[in-house]
Amino acid sequence: MSVLTLLHPGQMGAAVGAQARGGERPDEVLWLPEGRSEASKRRAADAGLSERADLATALAECDVVLSICPPAAADEVARGVAWAAAATRFEGLYVEGNAIAPERAGRIRDTLAAAGVRTVDGGIIGPPPQGPGTTRLYLSGDAGDVTEAAAAFAGTDLETVALDGPVGAASGMKLAYASYQKVSRLLGAVSHALAREHGVQAHLEHEAELLNSRPLAETDVFSSAAAKAWRWGPEMAEAADALRTAGLPGDLAEAASLVFERWESAKDRTDLTLDEVLRLLRDTD
Repeated sequence: MSVLTLLHPGQMGAAVGAQARGGERPDEVLWLPEGRSEASKRRAADAGLSERADLATALAECDVVLSICPPAAADEVARGVAWAAAATRFEGLYVEGNAIAPERAGRIRDTLAAAGVRTVDGGIIGPPPQGPGTTRLYLSGDAGDVTEAAAAFAGTDLETVALDGPVGAASGMKLAYASYQKVSRLLGAVSHALAREHGVQAHLEHEAELLNSRPLAETDVFSSAAAKAWRWGPEMAEAADALRTAGLPGDLAEAASLVFERWESAKDRTDLTLDEVLRLLRDTD
């Protein structure tokens, strides 16, 4: 019997957990409701996840742990698993699926290795998976461990891609993609906000339609980006660290992280109009 423990069922995590539960394996997907929000509990129930009282209980039953949480919480989640693993003698696999710098993924691997836990690095690209061809989980690390991690999503809509690289390669892939995808949307929103201030937004929209590249014309994505900015900002801070470690300029990613903070009040909101989203970018100090 194969069992996976999911930490935790946010919007992405719950969708990924639902995919795992509906695939060829695992037989069961566990989660921990203690301290989680009512929204998380609803998502877990909708995804068909099974509750466990605490992490030690879950580790005693599972062979794979999947961490999908906000970047800032990645180390804390890993340390909790390392502590519980030492207490329960869990020697399974930990999939680090968060948007963090490759160096952090390496430190998490080392923390878990000290407790006897193997680590696979993971990077999710695309929206919460709800259909084929939309979302990919890049995996890197020991080839046997990567194969084991990928097996949890066999027969699902979440495509797994095995990278020929160590722990950190999948995180590098995730942040390389995110650096373009998220910053391009932010730059588009800032451009439209400036045009709005000068009463020329319609003209900017016309010029955007003439471009071969589409980010400036896709104004419908700005509201969605604002709702996710509370996650994307820290992700861009991770990208800045990764870029500087590689000897590349991290200034743009760092600046994007700061600008995403302007959308903090839009967290998880789907009711904001384009005008309201652009207005939030203004400096009100």
